[in-house]
Amino acid sequence: MKTSTLRRTLTSASATAGAAALLLTAASGAAAHVGVSPDKTAANSYALLTFGVPHGCEESGTTKIAITLPAELNDATPTVNPNWTVEKVTEELAEPKKLADGSSITKRTSQIVYTAKAPLPDGLRDALVLSVKLPDAAGTTLHFPTLQSCETGQTDWSEIAKDGQDPHSLKAPAPSITITDAAEAHGTAGHAATTAAAGTAHADTEQAAALTDSGADARGWAGLVAGLGGLALGGAAFVRSGAKRRQEAGTASQ
Repeated sequence: MKTSTLRRTLTSASATAGAAALLLTAASGAAAHVGVSPDKTAANSYALLTFGVPHGCEESGTTKIAITLPAELNDATPTVNPNWTVEKVTEELAEPKKLADGSSITKRTSQIVYTAKAPLPDGLRDALVLSVKLPDAAGTTLHFPTLQSCETGQTDWSEIAKDGQDPHSLKAPAPSITITDAAEAHGTAGHAATTAAAGTAHADTEQAAALTDSGADARGWAGLVAGLGGLALGGAAFVRSGAKRRQEAGTASQ
């Protein structure tokens, strides 16, 4: 019976360890990609997109990062990074594109190219930030094919998963974000504010409880001190009373 229980325990532990290993492998794989992290994804909003460059090409230092903008974006404003020079590449449109405000454009920014002032070593990472106006297209996934050039070789992060294909199976996936509904974003913000308020109220309650407990402790210590003081006074009075009785007894005997 004990052997059976031990066997089940070891099997369960092995399964847990295997699951943890798979999660760690997936996390390390995701971290190895040149990816993008948006500060917001709400439709028709301005967002900061941070492109992480976690490593070089087969241990070779990175010299250039060329980020291609999806057709849904007309422009991007690159954030200055002291380790890189940056330029915007424009393209002529096949036909004028009408904008939401009624105006139209004949060219757009198609690519942002960062060139390293000194090769970024393979063992170090850096972050490149773009400011963009997201389109009013909730549910749309925007892909940013990125070409990473190194001192030796290059990696083209441009693979896009086909329908039904697991994106995690791609060897060099293109960085991407999915646009969310603006109302959903407001709801999330409201939920965050409510959660923060609840957290503050909870903290205030805990602080009040702590003060109450501290007051109770203080009163307890004060009572103890008072009790000890009374005991000391009683003892002194007892001693004085005994001395007086002995003195009176001595006088009577004389």
